[in-house]
Amino acid sequence: MSGILDGKRILITGVLMESSIAFHAAKVAQEQGAEIILTAFPRPTLTERIAKKLPKPAKVIELDVTNAEHLDRLAGLVREELGSLDGVVHSIGFAPQDALGGNFLNTPFESVSTAMHVSAFSLKSLAMACKPLMSEGGSIVGLTFDAQFAWPQYDWMGPTKAALEATSRYLARDLGKDNIRCNLVSAGPLRSMAAKSIPGFGELAEVWNTRAPLAWDMSDPEPAGRAIVALLSDFFPKTTGEIVHVDSGVHMIGA
Repeated sequence: MSGILDGKRILITGVLMESSIAFHAAKVAQEQGAEIILTAFPRPTLTERIAKKLPKPAKVIELDVTNAEHLDRLAGLVREELGSLDGVVHSIGFAPQDALGGNFLNTPFESVSTAMHVSAFSLKSLAMACKPLMSEGGSIVGLTFDAQFAWPQYDWMGPTKAALEATSRYLARDLGKDNIRCNLVSAGPLRSMAAKSIPGFGELAEVWNTRAPLAWDMSDPEPAGRAIVALLSDFFPKTTGEIVHVDSGVHMIGA
């Protein structure tokens, strides 16, 4: 039986650990027939080790999304490996420690600027770096954490995710003429590398224990990975600028 990504060529960022959503997106994408290429920063060798756990080999390219030289060379490196792209997964986020953990009122702009550049503006940067490879159209999928609310301990990553969500909508608007869709998956909290960097993460995650209509497993990133693959596929040909929630329903519960 053929997979929903048969013949697709996909670039995936953010494979840092086997527990990361990006790893499971890569795994499911390969299982569904895609050829994939991974990017990594600042430790490509770590991603290369993790990539060995995927069903098939995958090349890893070093990519710092804040580095213009890295972005300028990306299309050429991917073209050598895959020829072109049908999809891109943006799973990149970073905020300095003083932008998290209850320090919202005291965070300096320099730290906010770093968080915005790496976590939000990079969606536009990555999209434009990959656009020359998507002449036949395609799908860009990013990851967010519901920016409608002010979450405990999340602090400046909240406004950063709000900026990411707005950026996705504007990309959907401006890339639609090229038949390129841009959507986001809003996943519930997971015990990932990103979660480990958030002081007091347990307080934030406790919300899911009391409000989720469906049981939520913080150790299972695969549902979010499956949603990414679905949005990469041709099963959503006219969906763009959307945020698909994979959070056991917490986003729609009032109290």
